[in-house]
Amino acid sequence: MNPDRLGLLHEVADAVAAAFAGVRDFGLSGHRDGQYTLDVVADEAALEVLRRAGVGVLSEESGLEVGAVGTGEVVIIDPIDGSTNASRGVRYFATALCLVDGDGSPAVALVANQATGERYWAVRGEGAWCDGVRLQPSVCVDVSDSIVGLNGLPPRPLGYRQSRVLGAVALDLCHVAAGVFDGYVDCIDPSAHGVWDYAASTLICQEAGAPVVDLHGRDLIVLDHAARRTPVAAATPELLDSLLAARRAL
Repeated sequence: MNPDRLGLLHEVADAVAAAFAGVRDFGLSGHRDGQYTLDVVADEAALEVLRRAGVGVLSEESGLEVGAVGTGEVVIIDPIDGSTNASRGVRYFATALCLVDGDGSPAVALVANQATGERYWAVRGEGAWCDGVRLQPSVCVDVSDSIVGLNGLPPRPLGYRQSRVLGAVALDLCHVAAGVFDGYVDCIDPSAHGVWDYAASTLICQEAGAPVVDLHGRDLIVLDHAARRTPVAAATPELLDSLLAARRAL
């Protein structure tokens, strides 16, 4: 892996931030369901940088492109995760980037909160960080003590002490890595998340020591634009087991 790939991901996040600053149309794009004009603008800015670098790209907005440099590297990107938040002025949305190497393993990840400027990143084997501070999850093991991020609402509570539904899974998972949340549970059926939603944050969580799995035991990292998954994360293995059991019992 090129050692400056983290720098490349920062460059992409910078390009998206600059493009987003010029967005004046916060409506839907009209190209596909749920896509905003700001998603298209952000994707175009990201692709310009990534194509110049010659890496492959798997983007929520534009699909899969083979890289020009022949390394097999692919950057999985959600140009704006939480685009509904962005369109409504909710300051909780991010650019999420995960570079996978030639064998399909996540190697470098960056999640940039484009509303606040806060950046989370990880390099495989080197830990996880937020703005230069090493991330560490909480030590919560009892679900009844936990504060959990959710996507969607379960038909009944999952035993947690409190929950938050904030609308950007990339940031939710980073908050598990940072000890802000004790866990995260996707409550949407059927599986709703594409790999771009969670790939970067999965590596960040794993490097911080917080386990992340798919509810149904499937591989999370897949270079398939059509694949959908149901991620569940926790600060500790004990809490993860409890959250999985509660989610599976719904």
